[in-house]
Amino acid sequence: MKTVVAALAAALVMSAVSVSRAEVRTEVVEYRHGNVVLEGYMAYDDSIKGKRPGILVVHEWMGHNPYVRMRAEKLARLGYAAFALDMYGKGVRAKDSKEAASLAGIYKGNRTLMRARAQAGLDVLARHPMTDPSRLAAIGYCFGGTTVLELARSGAALRGVVSFHGGLDTPSAEDARNIRGKVLVLHGADDPYVKPAEVAAFQDEMRKAGVDWQFVAYGGAVHSFTNPDSGNDNSKGVAYNEKADRRSWEAMKAFLEETLK
Repeated sequence: MKTVVAALAAALVMSAVSVSRAEVRTEVVEYRHGNVVLEGYMAYDDSIKGKRPGILVVHEWMGHNPYVRMRAEKLARLGYAAFALDMYGKGVRAKDSKEAASLAGIYKGNRTLMRARAQAGLDVLARHPMTDPSRLAAIGYCFGGTTVLELARSGAALRGVVSFHGGLDTPSAEDARNIRGKVLVLHGADDPYVKPAEVAAFQDEMRKAGVDWQFVAYGGAVHSFTNPDSGNDNSKGVAYNEKADRRSWEAMKAFLEETLK
């Protein structure tokens, strides 16, 4: 009996060690773009040995917050090195939608700045010792979706980008010819903020540039459908949709596996 108890105890200890070794490691990373100090968040699973594909994660218009960090940690559990960048600056967070619109508007009105600020985050990810810089992708939510599409249009070294309920417009549609990887857009079919004409223009842009692109529209989903903090009232144009959230995450997983294998 003592032998059995000892063996069980040893097995429990080994199990605990195994779980601890699979812990997601996170790092708050301070970096710069020009004179602007930024603060991002790195996440990776330290049970994986050596370098692994890197995923850049771009936040919604409220700024770098726990939601985008959660997404980075989920990607780390899938075996990626994930870096949630900071577009606005260290400590710069929107207090409400009005302030968020003002902050996001700076970058929507200056796509050169948007691209460069995102590239600064991509550079941090590519240099991290856990990242394989030859296998990079980017995902973004709402404002972040717009940002990763612009980053791709800039010719950044990305094998793929994924936009979740992001804006699709650009003042430089001809730059789509610079896209070096694949594109996946995950869209709320009833999103009142991304008009059908914008969707049609985006799809035409992708076709003309010969991009390898996919567009998935989720019925019954409006803007910000992946964020539980968006509430559940579709009539407001912004609402969480559990099915669309789950299905879009699975679509992203399959896309990244294909793109970064």
